[in-house]
Amino acid sequence: MQRSLMTPEGHRRLTEELQYSKSVLRPKVVQDIAEARAHGDISENSEYEDAKERQALLEGRIRQVETAIATCEVIDIALVPYKDLVVFGATVVLQNTDTGEEFRYTIVGDLESDVKSGKISYTSPIGRAMIGKSSGDEVKVETPSGRREFEIINIEYR
Repeated sequence: MQRSLMTPEGHRRLTEELQYSKSVLRPKVVQDIAEARAHGDISENSEYEDAKERQALLEGRIRQVETAIATCEVIDIALVPYKDLVVFGATVVLQNTDTGEEFRYTIVGDLESDVKSGKISYTSPIGRAMIGKSSGDEVKVETPSGRREFEIINIEYR
């Protein structure tokens, strides 16, 4: 099984999600199923069907998170030897060379990525294009709307 990279923060969040899902959400769904069953005939009981569907979704998510935790490799940026290079866990400030617009992205694992909060996966096109680059380097990225060019302005390691 292929190991995926994850930041310590991402690992902590997934571990907390798993604990909450097992200790709070799972018992709640089981209780909801029992209450819906108590209403009588389950063949036409929409509350029962809804609770069973929520249970299936929850159990699927629990399995997904358990697998992610079991197969991840946690990379702590503080322990990575770097010399002004973009590496997993680094925060990078980019400038679009056409528009001058600046972007700040932190390179994270697939399950942690959230573009709205500035976290992009190391496997994304822009993540792959930046890995190994230095400040001042140009990065060319193919996007659905065409080729974009950026300059790496700054690299931070937190």
